[in-house]
Amino acid sequence: MTTHAPETPAAAQAANGSWSAFIKSIASFNGDLSSLTAPPFILSSQSLTEFSAYWATHPPLLTAPAAEPDPAKRAALVLKWFLSTLKHQYASRSEQYGNEKKPLNPFLGELFLGKWTDDAGETTLISEQVSHHPPATAYCIRNKQTGIQLEGYNAQKASFKSTIIVKQIGHAVLTIPVGSGEKKETEKYLITLPSLHIEGLLFGAPFVELDGCTYITSSTGYTSKVKFSGKGWVSGEKNSVSATLYPTGKEDREKEVLYTISGQWTKELTLYEGAKKKNPLEVYDAANTPQAELQVAPIEEQHPLESRRAWSRVADAISKGDMDTTSVEKSKIEQAQRDMRAKERAEGTVWERRYFTAAQGVDETLKWLGDSAGVPVDGEADKTGGLWRFDAAKAEKAEAEKLSSEDVEKIERELLGR
Repeated sequence: MTTHAPETPAAAQAANGSWSAFIKSIASFNGDLSSLTAPPFILSSQSLTEFSAYWATHPPLLTAPAAEPDPAKRAALVLKWFLSTLKHQYASRSEQYGNEKKPLNPFLGELFLGKWTDDAGETTLISEQVSHHPPATAYCIRNKQTGIQLEGYNAQKASFKSTIIVKQIGHAVLTIPVGSGEKKETEKYLITLPSLHIEGLLFGAPFVELDGCTYITSSTGYTSKVKFSGKGWVSGEKNSVSATLYPTGKEDREKEVLYTISGQWTKELTLYEGAKKKNPLEVYDAANTPQAELQVAPIEEQHPLESRRAWSRVADAISKGDMDTTSVEKSKIEQAQRDMRAKERAEGTVWERRYFTAAQGVDETLKWLGDSAGVPVDGEADKTGGLWRFDAAKAEKAEAEKLSSEDVEKIERELLGR
C-alpha cells in the first residue's frame, strides 16, 4: 500500500507568483468559474475525487456514536465528528503548502479507493465521479466493525465577486446501527454542506474560510445547527464556529439547547452542556490531533480509472514544475473524455456508474429529514446530475471484476488518450 503527497512544497512555493497573476487576470470576471479553464500553474496534482477521504480522517470519531446508548449524546458525538473533519477538508492544504490550489477536475467515471486500519477496525472509502455536466462526486465510507456507513454526493458552484465564492450542493447521510438483538435499529443523520469563500487571494496565499450554516438532523429527533464566521476587518477570529444541539421541531425549540460547541475548527473546540458556556465537558484539539493514514494501492495495482493512476503523468509534471507537459497530458485525458461522450451520444448509450445509482422516485431519507435540514426532497438532483445513492450490488460486482492487460490498455486508450 502507498500514500501520496499531492505536490512538493517547493513546487507550490514556485507557483505563488503565477497564482497572483492569475487572480488579477480574473478580477473583473463575474459568473460561474466552472466555465473557465484553469491554467496549469495554479493546479494541484490532487483530484477532487480524493477530497471524499477528508470525511474519515479520524475513524475512531466517526465510529464512536455506535457505542453510545443515549440518543442525545450520540447526536453530540456525531456533531463532534463532523467538526473534526473540517480542518483537513478545508485547511490542511493551505497550511501544508502555503496556499490553496485548484484541484484537478475529475472526469466522468473517475474513482478513488482507499482504506484506514486502526483502533476502529477497517474503514473503507469509495469515491466516484458520477456526473461531469454538472460535475458531482459521490462517496461511501463504511466501517465493518460497527456497521456505520456514510454516503453522499456534492457539487460546487463557484463565482467571483471580489473573492471566489463557492456554494456546495449536495448532502451526506450517516447511518448508525444502534441497540442489539431484537431491539437493534438503524439511526440516520442528514448532513448539509457549508458554503465557503477564498481569502488571501491578492497576497498570493489563498485559504478557505467557511460561512453560513450547516445542519445535522437525526431520525431520533435532534438537530445540530453549525454557524461559521471568520475574521472581519474589525473583529472576529479566523475559522470560528459555534454549534448548538437541540430537539428537532419549530424554531422556538432552538432555545432548548442540550449541548454547545464553540471555538476555531482549525485549532480548539470546546463542548458544553446547555446553552451557557460554563463548565466545559470536553476540549477537542483540532490542531494537534493526528489524522489516520489513508492507504491506497500502489499505482500499478490500481484500476486504470483510479485518480492517482489516471492522472499520474499530469501529477508528475506538476510536481516538477513542467507546465508544458502538464498541459499536454491533461489535454489528452480531456479530449479522450469528449470523444467518449460523443460516441455515447451517437450510439444512444450512457456511462454506467460503477458504484452508485441515481435514486428514482421519492428518497425516504430526504422525505423523512429533509425539511429539518433544509434539503429539498429531490436533493437538488438537477444540479448534481442525479440524487446519488451507494449501490451495494454494483460494488460487489466491481470488487469481483478482474481486468486483463488488454482490458487495461483499452480503457487507457479510450478514456485517457494513451
